[in-house]
Amino acid sequence: MAQRSRARNSQAQDAPREGRARQRAVCIASQPATEDLAELRELLRTAGVAVVGELVQQREQPHPNSYLGSGKLEELKTLAAEVDANVIACDDELSPRQERTLESALGLAVVDRTAIILDIFARHAGSAEGKLQVELAQLEYNLARMRGLWTHLERLGGGIGTRGPGETQIETDRRLARNRISVLRRRLRGVHASRGVMRSERERSALPQVALAGYTNAGKSTLLNALTGSDVSVADRLFHTLDPTTRALEINGRTYLLSDTVGFLRKLPHQLVDAFAATLEETSRAALILHVVDASASEENVEAMTGAVEVVLDEIGAGERPRLLVLNKADLLDELGRTRAVNGHRDALLVSAVSGEGLEALCERIDEIFVSSLAPVELLVPYADGARLAELHELAGELDREDTPEGVHVRALLPAASVGRFERFALPRKSA
Repeated sequence: MAQRSRARNSQAQDAPREGRARQRAVCIASQPATEDLAELRELLRTAGVAVVGELVQQREQPHPNSYLGSGKLEELKTLAAEVDANVIACDDELSPRQERTLESALGLAVVDRTAIILDIFARHAGSAEGKLQVELAQLEYNLARMRGLWTHLERLGGGIGTRGPGETQIETDRRLARNRISVLRRRLRGVHASRGVMRSERERSALPQVALAGYTNAGKSTLLNALTGSDVSVADRLFHTLDPTTRALEINGRTYLLSDTVGFLRKLPHQLVDAFAATLEETSRAALILHVVDASASEENVEAMTGAVEVVLDEIGAGERPRLLVLNKADLLDELGRTRAVNGHRDALLVSAVSGEGLEALCERIDEIFVSSLAPVELLVPYADGARLAELHELAGELDREDTPEGVHVRALLPAASVGRFERFALPRKSA
């Protein structure tokens, strides 16, 4: 099979300006077509690693044993020596065998995409739940990779009568890891139960829930702050937000619950999707998903990011939820960029969470989408049920009311799920 490859020394571009980076990486990839490694470079930057070179081999499938072919391995070894790299970063998840083969052939540490993302998550996890989720994902990822940790004792495990401490230690480590995984899952189930109680309280109030979803670093937390006036921490780095945050948003007298959670990524490791299932459930239960996209990215990257988010939404059971595409970071676009963004996504809204541009239109669109799903009701609420009237105001926002001798005559639009709670106050429909 004909193969093409490219190598680039990017030391001058990506290395820190002051001093020398402790970790200097060469990025590698094996793929059927040329694909930019910008995302991997950004992951490494977030992890504090300088990118000093890259090498891509174009092939239909990575080599099952060494990821790269033998010729490319030699080329990679030469390149790593030229740029004085001390780590190799792979754009895919490596099998344990591929990882061991690469490290043996190159004499350097090798990390794959999943390990880099897990490291970033471990750095950014702040809450107790986030730390539990990250530890669970790390243990599940490392469980299959424990075999290589005891190679100095391999000769003791050859056959009958030769079973020795090397094999015993591996089994012990795996058993401890599995026990720890069980403990973490049990603790997370408890956290999930507590989150479920809070979610039930929110659902009981029947307040409409809107979730922010999108690629990591698309500006979701900044948008949450701009819409709700909150002060959630934001930073220009990948996966800055791991813990779900919910804030109240008022539009036309109606209160909405706006939730922000962990961002998505191309080829997001399944360990993270599983570990953060309870967190991502906030998105899967939302009445409306705001799919936030970085409009300042190239059109190719926008399409790739949008596709990656759609894949994860399907994985967490939110694929059928109503959604609205929000093109954020309009303040970074020139006139040509604005025209391309609007023409390329006719149903999307162009906004800037920094300057406030388009936020009013976004709120109006949210309200329009929600109102279109409401059911009309006509009620007669006794004056003694003042609490019910307050609840109606909270659910419906603006409503048409008339005081009568029998009680308050109310015409309103309510969420379909909450109509049954007021059924005993419903007036009979007039025949046509």
